[in-house]
Amino acid sequence: MASTDSTAAAYNEAVEELRQREYPMLEDSVYLDHAGSTLPAKSLMDSFAREMTSTLYGNPHSGSWSSQLSTLRIDDIRLRLLSFFHADPSEYDLVFVPNATAGVKLVVEAMRSLPEGYSYAYHQACHTSIVGAREDARQSACVDDVDMASWLGGSDPFASAGPSSATLFAYSAQSHMDGRRYPLSWPRELKEHSNGKSAPLFALLDAASFSATSQLDLSSSDFAADFVVLSLYKIFGFPDLGALIVRRPAEYIFDRRHYFGGGTVDLVTCKKEQWHARKTQFLHERLEDGTLPFHNIMALDSAMTVHSKLFGSMDKVSAHTSYLAQRLFDGLDSLRHGNTLPVCVMYTQRPDASTTSLGVGPVVSFNLKNSAGGWVSLGEVDKLAILQKIHIRTGGLCSPGNVAAALALEPWEMKRNLSAGIRCGADSEIMGGKPTGVIRASVGAMSTESDVNRFLEFIQEFFVEDYPTPPLSQQLDETSHAASTFRVKSVTVFPIKSCGGHVVPPGLRWDVKPEGLAWDREWCLVHPGSGQALSQKRYPKMTLLRPALDFENGLLRVTYHGPGSDADHPSEIQIPLSANPSLFDQESKRMSSRVCGEEISAQVYSSPDINNFFSDSLGVPCVLARFPAGGRGLTSRTAKARIQKHQHTRLRPLPGSFPDIPSPPDSDSEQPSESKILLSNESPILLVNSCSVDALNDDITNRGGEVVPDDSFRANIVIESDEKAKHNAYSEDTWSKIRIGNQEFKLLGACRRCQMVCVDQASGNRRQEPFSTLAKTRRFDGKVYFGAHMTHEPRPGDASLASQAPTIQVGEAVTVQGWIS
Repeated sequence: MASTDSTAAAYNEAVEELRQREYPMLEDSVYLDHAGSTLPAKSLMDSFAREMTSTLYGNPHSGSWSSQLSTLRIDDIRLRLLSFFHADPSEYDLVFVPNATAGVKLVVEAMRSLPEGYSYAYHQACHTSIVGAREDARQSACVDDVDMASWLGGSDPFASAGPSSATLFAYSAQSHMDGRRYPLSWPRELKEHSNGKSAPLFALLDAASFSATSQLDLSSSDFAADFVVLSLYKIFGFPDLGALIVRRPAEYIFDRRHYFGGGTVDLVTCKKEQWHARKTQFLHERLEDGTLPFHNIMALDSAMTVHSKLFGSMDKVSAHTSYLAQRLFDGLDSLRHGNTLPVCVMYTQRPDASTTSLGVGPVVSFNLKNSAGGWVSLGEVDKLAILQKIHIRTGGLCSPGNVAAALALEPWEMKRNLSAGIRCGADSEIMGGKPTGVIRASVGAMSTESDVNRFLEFIQEFFVEDYPTPPLSQQLDETSHAASTFRVKSVTVFPIKSCGGHVVPPGLRWDVKPEGLAWDREWCLVHPGSGQALSQKRYPKMTLLRPALDFENGLLRVTYHGPGSDADHPSEIQIPLSANPSLFDQESKRMSSRVCGEEISAQVYSSPDINNFFSDSLGVPCVLARFPAGGRGLTSRTAKARIQKHQHTRLRPLPGSFPDIPSPPDSDSEQPSESKILLSNESPILLVNSCSVDALNDDITNRGGEVVPDDSFRANIVIESDEKAKHNAYSEDTWSKIRIGNQEFKLLGACRRCQMVCVDQASGNRRQEPFSTLAKTRRFDGKVYFGAHMTHEPRPGDASLASQAPTIQVGEAVTVQGWIS
């Protein structure tokens, strides 16, 4: 039951006070990316530090006093944790595991070892780690609530399947996607119906989400699960530890386990006879292979003490989080655009006891829609949330069944999305008129009413449209074809992707290649573990790495302008411009790398001096890689930019009113041409109009912010107008073709922006502007745009030197030659 307003207010006030004292790392942040405590309290870390610095603990697998002390303490803590879940030690044993998934794997390993394997049924709301157990089963079935009602009524989902030694049923006590809770009595009811059948039925309960904010009571007469997996950090915030609780009558399932490790056997013979004797007194002795994380287990004792002291009982935590979740749900559900359309599509039922007999956990999942009824991209929500120090989770949430059901995604649609580059952990976009993920906000023991209020204010400020925004084409109609003459203000290339730029000096003509400006984004820094190209969005210090092209000596000189340079860490590194094969690791082509989610094959430098320079500067392991022009297949990329719907000036479309898939071209002349790119995100060249920067800065200052310079947008070419007329601002949105000097360029579409524009290119510090203002003034169809993508377009039949070796330079005239119709 939710607490009364007066009780809730008093408890919330107490949590506010301890929040300031115990969780200083939060500062002004709103932390809604959890279902429990999940952050270590200051007093917990102090208590743990005192114990670690005053008591000597040794490896439990020894006879020394320090080792025996560890063994005694672990035994005590194991019993204390069982007591925390109201589990009688005579009925249950508890196995410490690294996380809940590791506990699931122990159960799967045991079931797989049965003579005829196992049949596996899992509920649709399960976590991915539970779903994965189907891969080792003889046969498996995913069941929803309707299927469960049928099964409980006596219909066996495996009645027509082949034989197996046992059936394992797994489900979540609480869905971590939408907070819905499922009956803890299901295992008991299923076992009652399975009496008399030759194959026994076992039940695996995922209690990780449920136990974070509610009391898990294993002493209840309704409780009959054989295996329970838990994430202890979700309850206490620290340590990162899991638990597998096993009902003693089900322990025999582990008797056929093959692997053994240090500490789980009494005797092992090797040479003349290969034999071993497992420990037999307790199940946990046979399953806890190797040295236990005994320091983590000591921390768990401190965690339970501090958690009880800070928050009281789990019942109090449950009442507190239920109250906050109701306020969060009601606040989101009540939001309306100016045209009365709802802002949020809710996937969570209202979290109160009257919704169902079981209630709903403190988890609120939803998506956002604009005033035209179109979906808001989760990527845009993430970008703004990061700037506002709001921690939420978006995407598939490792809940494939529930997310697919909530979004009405069929398997064929999900496979299509995978082919289009939508993957777990990547930015979720709109595909086929449907979102590919959800937004989840969850509250825990340390959450407060101010967290909820700030999050609601965030949604109100950035996503509620009081008056529907007219299409951009309508805004620009008055001035889009005004005749204006511009000139090139600056030219910049970025030799190393996401690092600082090399500014081309006035008077120097710069080559224009099919892939863009010469030397632009030909190198990148790659994380050797993941293969991902590093981005300034995640590592803002990359802007402090300033490349300079020294053609006279044939070098790319990279200078680090951040702190930490000394004799052991030089401030500059020199990289030959030559693509000499001896510079590269000959195995590098087999190293899978990814840029903007796209797999590439780049050449990795073998020099430790070069790679250590970048790793030491950024404080992250990385290697320098090169992606020179002229490649094919994985050594070649094509532009992704295109004209956006909001840029068409004649059709006057409403956001979301046209299909995502364009109609086929009527003739060959309309066939899109593929522009080559190197390591830029979407197109060969990015253009920014300084008049647009000025207009944006006016909006920023009107909102009380500080102006941003042109280089915030990391454009290759910045143009300016001789006449600082207001109508020149954003006029680039309507251009289809321009001429710079004697070279022609085709505009490919508006540039979609992310929070990377908020990195100060001089200092590497993050700020809120200009993205916060862009999100209010330049968001169309849920996406933020500023600047224009373009590519060089050679004139057919022109054999002049200017056409064969095109160049541009600062100061050249820029003339608009075509407009988007």
